[in-house]
Amino acid sequence: MKQYNLGIEATLEIIGGKWKALIICLLMSGVKRTSELQRHIDGISQKVLIQQLRELEKDGLVRRYVFQQMPPKVEYSLTEYGVTANKIVEVMCSWGKENIKMRQQQGEDIVLLEGTVTGEF
Repeated sequence: MKQYNLGIEATLEIIGGKWKALIICLLMSGVKRTSELQRHIDGISQKVLIQQLRELEKDGLVRRYVFQQMPPKVEYSLTEYGVTANKIVEVMCSWGKENIKMRQQQGEDIVLLEGTVTGEF
């Protein structure tokens, strides 16, 4: 039997780590192909992206649709359950923006590129 001391442990097990919340954030705006996701997530390799997508699919947050054509085409979207994670990701995004503002006010050389490079999600 798996046990958690706090509910947040279960949340972090599913969407924690460096990439999963970013993937969910990008899929909030609609269906994406693997190459689109990789283009918008700086520093992620295709291997890691696919691994993270498979884990999110296994956990029921992401749906994978394979088109039967040559060359193969795969698209990803959030499931109905995955959409429920939007609230968490939106709060994380808002907190991150406020954190960046605070750090800028303290003199840190930091910038938020959201909306200028990848578009608003």
